[in-house]
Amino acid sequence: MDLKSKLEELFEQNQAKIKSLHDLDELNQTRINLLGKKGPITEVLRGMKDLDATERPKVGAYANKIKDNLQDVIAERKAVLEQAVIDQKLKQETIDVTLPGDVVKAGTPHILTQIMDDIEEFFIGQGYQVIDGPEVEEDHYNFEMLNIPKNHPARDMQDTFYMGNDLLMRSQTSPVQARTLEVHDFSKGPLKMISPGRVYRRDTDDATHSHQFHQVEGLVIDKHITMADLKGTLLAVAQHVFGKDRTIRLRPSYFPFTEPSVEVDVSCFRCGGRGCAICKYSGWIEVLGAGMVHPNVLTNAGVDPKVYGGFAFGLGPDRFAMLKYGIDDIRSFYQGDQRFLSQFQQEG
Repeated sequence: MDLKSKLEELFEQNQAKIKSLHDLDELNQTRINLLGKKGPITEVLRGMKDLDATERPKVGAYANKIKDNLQDVIAERKAVLEQAVIDQKLKQETIDVTLPGDVVKAGTPHILTQIMDDIEEFFIGQGYQVIDGPEVEEDHYNFEMLNIPKNHPARDMQDTFYMGNDLLMRSQTSPVQARTLEVHDFSKGPLKMISPGRVYRRDTDDATHSHQFHQVEGLVIDKHITMADLKGTLLAVAQHVFGKDRTIRLRPSYFPFTEPSVEVDVSCFRCGGRGCAICKYSGWIEVLGAGMVHPNVLTNAGVDPKVYGGFAFGLGPDRFAMLKYGIDDIRSFYQGDQRFLSQFQQEG
């Protein structure tokens, strides 16, 4: 049998064998055994030394053609086997899209965020702007612009985190009001704003105090603003947060940036004003401080107090949340206990 015939026989025998294989590893091993240096084709080609010089190129070319044909057969079988593997996996891992999916529990904003968002939406509906400001503040805006000059006794009312060079962690959000008042153009209309955010004071954390908490301060400046406007605004926000049947009362107080100044109480929403442990049997709960803006604050900002006046108030979302939901420890808001926080799912 000549070399060409032997090569043809090798192709026919191995073509059938390759097409009968059902395992990729076995197919790969067959490829190595058949086309490797020690394979049968190489063994046949060793007989080329006995051929005439004119026959050797023809046999060599034919041998390469046989190799290429076998490689094509192997590649085709490999594609078939790989597709079979994929089909088997798809069959085993088929998903029934008609089955109900797993319920994914959605998160909800923190209860303090919910309270602050609710208050913001209320005041936006009343035509107020929501204005943010820096938490690292200058002494000038945190105190001096608010009628609290250096060495003023009122500074003792707030134990402040100082950072040197007249910088401090703001102890209230009132500096945002001072900054805004300083640049507001009254020819374009009155100033109506709230400034929500975090504030910081050196305090010992306990059930009712924290070294950081939240404030929402409000400011309205225009001509002919009166205490009646202030009371109406505070009554509206108290009824929005605590219920339409609530009422408020104003008690004289002192704040350096307002004159006159008042403490604001809301009728107890637990007992309806009859008296209970929540309101210490008085029927009233203190909720915020407010007053008419001090003329010195207006002057410091370059606003003529003989032409313009207004009111300011500051409420604590932390305290509002504690009162509204009967929470007796402010630290619960900051400890990240999901058992506590998950009780306050956002409505809607």
